[in-house]
Amino acid sequence: MNWKKHALRFEQQGLFFKLFIVMVVSIIAVCLLTSLVTIRMSERLFTETFSITNSKVLNQIKSSMESFNDSIVNGVSHASQNGTVKNYLTSGESDSITMSSSYFDMGQQMKQIKSNVDAYDVGIIVSGVNGRSYSSDWSYWPVNPAQLSKSKLTERTIAEPKRLMYQYDEESAQSGVLKDKYIVASKALMERTSGFLYGTIYIAIKEQEFKRFYSNFTSTGSDVLILDSNGRIISSNQEQLIGSFSPELLGYAKEINEKQLSYTNADVMGKNHILLSNYIPSYNIYLVNMIDREYAVGQIVNVRDIALICIGIVMAALLTVFLISRRLTQSLTRLVRQMSTITEKDFGNYVHVTGSYEVQELSRAFNYMLDELNDYIARLLQTQKEQRNAELAALQRQINPHFLYNTLASIKMLVQKGNKDTAAETINALISLLQNTISNVSETITIEQELNNMKNYVFINHVRYGNKVQVNYFVSPDCMDYHVPKLIIQPFIENAFFHAFNEKGAGVIYILVSKLEDTLVCEVVDNGDGMDGLEQGEQSVLPNPKSKRQLFTGIGIQNVHHRITLLYGEQYGVTISSKKGEGTKVKITLPLIVEQQEQTIEDNNSKE
Repeated sequence: MNWKKHALRFEQQGLFFKLFIVMVVSIIAVCLLTSLVTIRMSERLFTETFSITNSKVLNQIKSSMESFNDSIVNGVSHASQNGTVKNYLTSGESDSITMSSSYFDMGQQMKQIKSNVDAYDVGIIVSGVNGRSYSSDWSYWPVNPAQLSKSKLTERTIAEPKRLMYQYDEESAQSGVLKDKYIVASKALMERTSGFLYGTIYIAIKEQEFKRFYSNFTSTGSDVLILDSNGRIISSNQEQLIGSFSPELLGYAKEINEKQLSYTNADVMGKNHILLSNYIPSYNIYLVNMIDREYAVGQIVNVRDIALICIGIVMAALLTVFLISRRLTQSLTRLVRQMSTITEKDFGNYVHVTGSYEVQELSRAFNYMLDELNDYIARLLQTQKEQRNAELAALQRQINPHFLYNTLASIKMLVQKGNKDTAAETINALISLLQNTISNVSETITIEQELNNMKNYVFINHVRYGNKVQVNYFVSPDCMDYHVPKLIIQPFIENAFFHAFNEKGAGVIYILVSKLEDTLVCEVVDNGDGMDGLEQGEQSVLPNPKSKRQLFTGIGIQNVHHRITLLYGEQYGVTISSKKGEGTKVKITLPLIVEQQEQTIEDNNSKE
């Protein structure tokens, strides 16, 4: 009955009292709800932004590790193709003079092998079937050669002789013989023709040195862990975790990569974490970024300060409402009626300036706000357009230094092996490719010129990685003189080279160019691994996070479609279809452009 009595008394009060009470309750409720929503939105925004930033960090770490792997591959390749090394590891006992000469020659070859990895602090050991061993520095990785030949490292290496393996030296770590922990890259040395295994090469790096690839990217609450395929933590900024197993963390890492998630939330190691992961095939390891969610979110949201601010806002609002509510009740009601006629997103419906002085000022302010808002929206749209064009121009002018470094390293190897003709051809291909890339990429070139650029790019990749992936060209002769934007096809060839044959290992890429009515159709088709989740004709980018890092230029496959639509309109662009196990088809549609038409398009873009 008491609540009915209170309700009756409230109904008997005047409009001012009712308005004041309602505003008090409303202000408190809005302040609380806004605070809660703000905190939740801040957490969600932080998580999304943090995941994007840390994904880029993981890609930087992965890039550094892949550069290290390239150096290891060069060193192993040098050793496996060296006759002096083979002779040292297979020859029997002989006189002291011959042995001294063999030992001296081996020392010289070891220096050359070591030169491939001089940028890193590593130790190299080669061991042969004749029981001989040679080390670049026995003090760096002081293992017993006899024990090394019987270790699990060697057993796993010999079991897969064609594979370069990265392993954690758990035997030395568990025995306590060595004070440092090591990560070892190992490869069996064998004759190509007979398959005879005549030795093993080990390139060891201290875990403390390996940690430098990512130590600069760790901080309080943000840890990096590297897991092998069995779930063992082989490196981390949290040293107490090194050598331990975490199948649970491995499961989350696999889930992130298999489902291509940006991140996932998980309870691991007794805390709630944000997990990001990147699989590195050349190492067969998972690079995991583990972020303490509670600590990270606590750095951006201070609940105590928010509560104090809310209380201050509520008190100030109540005082203001108490002072002006009675004067503004009637005039404010009229103003609200006028303002309520404004439709959603219609910023041109101005209110009439009438009523009391306060309401007139509010009306003028509201109309002024609409003027400023319309002006701001116009400037914002123009700024976004200019920013988009600037970003596109910047992306088009990027050349990944790793592409140049690795290509030059390949040329160096060719020269060292005496393949001067192939080295010269590679240099000529690189020069031609750079001349056409560094120049103004907003220009267009003919299909014939673009075809030459693609052939140069494919030739360089064949020199670097071999001919497992073949490229066939089918270009209609009547399309040779049509113009296309530079580097419009290359990103898809690059993606096919490095991501389409991870499982099959070899295959064919087909480049097809033809004319269909008033449209130029360029297709990149491969018979590689394919993907799930892309239906026939669906317009999308390849659902592969690895494709975000292009090896030659900054023009990613996601950028190509936006670039085409920006230049020629929404009716043109990129469509992708793929099926798991059968390959991927990329279809690029462009207008038929001759030189005179291209000049007209450039003039129109400059006017816009």
